[in-house]
Amino acid sequence: MLITDTHAHLYSEAFDGEQDEMIQRAISAGVDRFFVPAIDSTYTQAMLNLAMAYPDRVFLMSGLHPTHVKENYREELAHVEEQLSKHTYYAVGEIGMDLYWDTTYQEQQQDAFRYQIRLALQHKLPIVIHCRDAFDPIFEILEEFKGKGVYGIFHCFTGTLAQAHRAIGLGMKLGIGGVVTFKNGKIDQFLDQIDMEHLVLETDAPYLAPVPYRGKRNESAYIIHVVEKLAMIYKSTPQEVGAVTTANAIRVFGV
Repeated sequence: MLITDTHAHLYSEAFDGEQDEMIQRAISAGVDRFFVPAIDSTYTQAMLNLAMAYPDRVFLMSGLHPTHVKENYREELAHVEEQLSKHTYYAVGEIGMDLYWDTTYQEQQQDAFRYQIRLALQHKLPIVIHCRDAFDPIFEILEEFKGKGVYGIFHCFTGTLAQAHRAIGLGMKLGIGGVVTFKNGKIDQFLDQIDMEHLVLETDAPYLAPVPYRGKRNESAYIIHVVEKLAMIYKSTPQEVGAVTTANAIRVFGV
């Protein structure tokens, strides 16, 4: 079975001392490729080292995470722009807005989101969106770029059916991870109304571990539980879920 994890922070400190073992567990579970989102400049070198160690499996993104948009965000955006010019990246992400923890930098988050969308268009790359308590402002910004070629993934999609259709209409695939296995996750109640061609798999490791590991450190090997849940929802097989979502990921990232 071929599986693609489209969103895993493999460089996280949570994996210090066992990064290679964790990646090997995932490979043994059928995860063939990993797409790795950025947070801010402090993680860049660790990400580059990871891609050098696994050149055929690890594919990097460059971007400024919305929760890391602070006073120095313009310096961080300059770093993202520099990285996109110096190295090979496969998406601009994760970017977007997060109004759950703090709304202090809401305007700066909006500015950073628009700026990074323009970078993605300039480099002909997809975007990977982080959205928490921010569907309306994110949709408003995406509407500004409608028809200009923006496409990508709505990472860790947790919205409603209507929001799912709106995201798809704006060129986004839906990133489905551990939340689909949660009793209160809700998205499992309507996903069967969305064609599987609009979905990609992700873990967001080390966060959002699926049942039966909920509340523990997540890792890419656990994506098999997401695959099995989707197979139940779509009355399909894990093999088909892996194949279809991997084909979708290939269309997004071009590799």
